[in-house]
Order: sequence, then C-alpha cells, then structure tokens
Amino acid sequence: MTVTYTARVANARFCGFSKLLLAWKGSIYKVLYKEFLAFFAMYTAISITYRFFLVDDQKRYFEKLSIYCNHYASLIPMSFVLGFYVTLIVNRWWNQYTSIPLPDRIMCTLSGGVQGGDEHGRLLRRTLMRYASLSALLILRSVSTAVFKRFPTMDHVVEAGFMTREERKKFESLQSPYNKYWIPCVWFTNLAAVARCEGRIKDDNTYKLLLEELNDFRGKCSMLFHYDMISIPLVYTQVVTLAVYSFFLVCLIGRQFLDPAQGYPGHDLDLYVPIFTLLQFFFYAGWLKVAEQLINPFGEDDDDFETNWLIDRNFQVSMMAVDEMYGDLPMMERDRYWNDSNPRPPYTAATLFVLRKPSFQGSTFDMAIPKEEMHFQPLEEIAENLEESAKRNHNLALFNRLLGSAPSPTGFMGGALRRTSAQLQRLTRSVSPDPSFSDAEDEEEKSLGRSAGTAGSMPSGLGLDITQSTICSCGGLISSCPPLSDAEFHKQGERDGIEEKDEKMMEKVPKIPPPTAQASTGRRSPLAVGQVKSHFCSSNENRSVPDFFQPISDPGKVMTLKQQPTNSKAEAVCLLTVPSLEVSTFPENSKRKQMLAGSQWVASNGQVQCHCAGLGSEVTGSGSKVKE
Repeated sequence: MTVTYTARVANARFCGFSKLLLAWKGSIYKVLYKEFLAFFAMYTAISITYRFFLVDDQKRYFEKLSIYCNHYASLIPMSFVLGFYVTLIVNRWWNQYTSIPLPDRIMCTLSGGVQGGDEHGRLLRRTLMRYASLSALLILRSVSTAVFKRFPTMDHVVEAGFMTREERKKFESLQSPYNKYWIPCVWFTNLAAVARCEGRIKDDNTYKLLLEELNDFRGKCSMLFHYDMISIPLVYTQVVTLAVYSFFLVCLIGRQFLDPAQGYPGHDLDLYVPIFTLLQFFFYAGWLKVAEQLINPFGEDDDDFETNWLIDRNFQVSMMAVDEMYGDLPMMERDRYWNDSNPRPPYTAATLFVLRKPSFQGSTFDMAIPKEEMHFQPLEEIAENLEESAKRNHNLALFNRLLGSAPSPTGFMGGALRRTSAQLQRLTRSVSPDPSFSDAEDEEEKSLGRSAGTAGSMPSGLGLDITQSTICSCGGLISSCPPLSDAEFHKQGERDGIEEKDEKMMEKVPKIPPPTAQASTGRRSPLAVGQVKSHFCSSNENRSVPDFFQPISDPGKVMTLKQQPTNSKAEAVCLLTVPSLEVSTFPENSKRKQMLAGSQWVASNGQVQCHCAGLGSEVTGSGSKVKE
C-alpha cells in the first residue's frame, strides 16, 4: 500500500516534517539500513587494522595512501550524476502513473449513450464495460508483479469473472507472438457497431464519442506496455551506481582518522567514528535508493502503485455506473436557494474566519492615484509634448547611436564625406533654387544622407550658427579650409519634397539676407572661410599639416580625400575622441585684402557673415567688413 501522509503535512507548522522522521514503513531507514551497517562495519575493520595490526612502516605507507585517496575522491561528480538521474526517474515515475487506464470516462459515455432498460440493453452495457476492464487487467498483469501473482494464468482471469470460457477460447485461438491485451478493445468496437446498427446508440456523434474514449483508454494501456519494455538506458544506471559505490569505497580508506602525532594537515583530531562521512553515505546512498525504488513503481515496494486496489475499484465502479445507475435519477425539486438571488452556503464555527477576509478584487484595486493626475489631457497637448521631447533628445540619441555603432576608420571617414557633400548640396539648392532640381535628385540626396548616417558619421544640420567637431584619422592639424568659390546665394524659395526634419532645422538657422541689387545683376558673393584649427589627442603642436582637401569649384561635387604619404612619426588618433574646432579671427589687413580680392561680402545690419565649412560638420566664423 502506498504510504500516504498528506493529512499530516496539510498545515505548515514548527518542525512539521520532523514528525515524519519517526515513520518506518516506506522510510529511508527501512530501505538503507543494510547498506549503512555494511559500510560502517568495513570502515571499523580498516580502522582497527590500522591502529593495532600494522607496524610503523606500514602505518606510514597507509597514511600516505589515505591522504592520496581523500584528495582525489572529490573528482567523482556525485551531485551532478545523481541529480540528473533522480530527476529523470521521478518524471518517469509520475508519467507512468498518469498512463494507468481508468474507466471513468468510458462508463459515463456508455451509461448515457447506449440506450435500453431491458435485459439486452443491460447486457450490452455490462459486456462493453467488462471488455474495457479486461484489457486493463491484461496489461497490468503484464507489467505488475503484484497483479501477476494474483492472476498467474488465464484460468484465474476466467474464474475472477473478467472473461467467459467462450471468450477465452476465442482469445487463445487468435495466434500472435505479441501481447494480446488489445483484443478486448477490438471486441468492444465490434459490439459498439452492433449496438449502433440496432439503434441502441441513437446517433453517430455518440458512437464517435464512445470510440474516441475507447481509443484514449487503449492508448494508455499501450503506454504502460512501452514504459515496461523501454527502460532507462542501462549504461546510465551503471554509471550512477559505479560512481556512488566507487566513491564510498575510496572513502573507506581516505576518511580514516590518522595519527595526530605525525602532523598531517587536517588530522589534528582522532574521533574514531567518522560522523560526517556516515552522513554523506546516508544522503548519497539514500538518493540512489530513491531512484532504485521509483524506477519500477509496479513492484511490491512500500511506495509502489496499488495496482490490485485499482483493479478492484475500477471494476466495481464501472459495473455500477452502467448497470444499477442506468436511468436511476433522484426526484427533481427546488433547491433551498430557489428565490435567493445571492445564495451563500453556511460556514461552521471552524471556518468562520473566512468571512472576515475581504473578497479579492485584483492587485491594483487598492492603488491610490493623486487627483491632479486623474484628469484627461487633450490630445493636442500630448502631441506637442511628445514633439518637444523628441527635439530635446534628438542629438543625444544620435550621439548614443554613434557610440554604440563603433564604426571602422574607413567607414567613418567615408560616411562623413558623403554626409557633408549631401548637406552642402541641400543648403545650396534651398537658398538658390534651381529649376532643374527634380524630386528624383531630392530622393537621391535623402538616401545618400541615410547611407552616410549608417556608415558611422555624425549627422547634423548644416547651419550657420552650429559648431561641431571634425573627426579625422590623421594626426595633423587643419590650419585652414579652402574657400568655397563660385557659390551663389539667392533668396530662399519654397519647394516641395523637403522633409519636416530639415524644415525645423532650417528654422533655427539665421536667415541669409536677400542679395543686393548689385549682386542680383550678376555679381557673385562668395563666402570667406575662416581658418579652422583642430585639436586632437596628440600633444604635438608643430606637426606638419598635409593638404587634406581639394577646393570645391562646383557645389554639386563631393569633396574627395587626397592620398597622402603615411607619416611614420605621427601619433595615432583615437576615432572615438571627438576633437573640437575653433574658428580663428580674420588675418591682418594685408592677408585679408588678398583673400577678399575680387570678392564682396554679404552685409546684414552692419555685420559681415562668414561661413566656414569643415569635414562632416558646420562651423561659423565672424569678421569685420572690409572697405574697398
């Protein structure tokens, strides 16, 4: 009989499990006490031999052997091997229990599906139910030692009333080298077909439901048979058993108490009885005994399944359901809550405390929210707040993308070049619209900007008052930037296809004043470019500066990088270091006249605006107006 202690642990209390330690039936003491006594006896015999029968030289050798065994015994993975093995055994044990065929669903279907209160109808229902019980008996007889001892031959099955003599002759006449537990299931289906033809089963849906329940019942019988046939691989069981036994055989020598006078580390005490070694044996060997007891739950151990009890219960209940209880209904009457819209069953004094507990409404039912946060907000204000938040966090998001992308030097430089060229073209065409500028070119510039952004450049709007840093892979200083020659600026006009992001960015840029009358007649107003200095990680201020850029003669052209010889003395500059740019003041008058020769400044409110462009960035410069 299975040891049941569920009621004893229904409530958690102080030392609740400690009361279970005194039980003997089904306990670890009953399973393990023989192995435990054998281990302790062998340990005692070795200890006595070491202390009283060995000479000094033999003792020294034994002490070295003991230290060696104790040192390498920990290499055996006891917890790992036993943990996986016992977990597999427990899962298999429960799955076998859920595969035991139970007749409850079939008996309910038969009681409601096979009609007829006469003797023939009663015979149909009882015979169908008996065939199902016979199939379960045959499979349990094949896998359970307790059931086989109860029904050792087919004669015992016939005498027990599960099979008639004619059915036995029919059963034995069917020759098959395999287990024939499935034959009663076939008899069931044939008899159900006869009942359907006779009209005892009223419709096909009921007939289909009955066969489905039978197939589920037969499937569980098949699972039990396959669990019995296919065991856990033998090698796994052997590995676990050898690991446990070899570990404790080594412990018989390695865990001996040695002579404290020899001064061995860890052997300062001589306690004679290895308490912790015995506890370790109790736990590990007991773990192995648990697996040994659960690997086949159809035996006769204390915790094995009560298969004989299941046979008795299933047969008695199923026959009562399809025979005595067929059509047996109590008289219908009104219940005591017939006119009560809120029925509440009564409570005893022992369970009265349940009424004092409030009904659970949900985890957020008692959540408090301030009144000022309960008012609905207009959707227009919510949209404006989201837009302002997006503007405020735009540059930070771009910088985070730059840090997370970790681009290569080649991709970073190429992306910066492409992005800068596309922004210069966009600004030029937005200020001086060209009729030949088409939507296709606009889309091409957008795709170019996107590809540049993904290549690792720092995207930014090209504005006159926005200063950013230029990232360069060389170690030199950029002392000046070539002027943008032949750049014509007119009044900015409206054109279609400009993205909202560019429009918002351009609103922040100071408007370029309209061209003067003289400029509109054909004279061009180029922008003078200030001298730009780039401060890098390097501390060498006198480094030679290569000619890094080519002058732009056409704003539509992309700036390209010249191939420069490698400077072996130049220090490497980290690409993740963002250098700063400073705009130098205009040079002296002599140099300024040379720069302004053949040019005219665009004046606005008495000030001269100067546009300085760097690689992949926008900077602004200021200067004074030059008198001609």
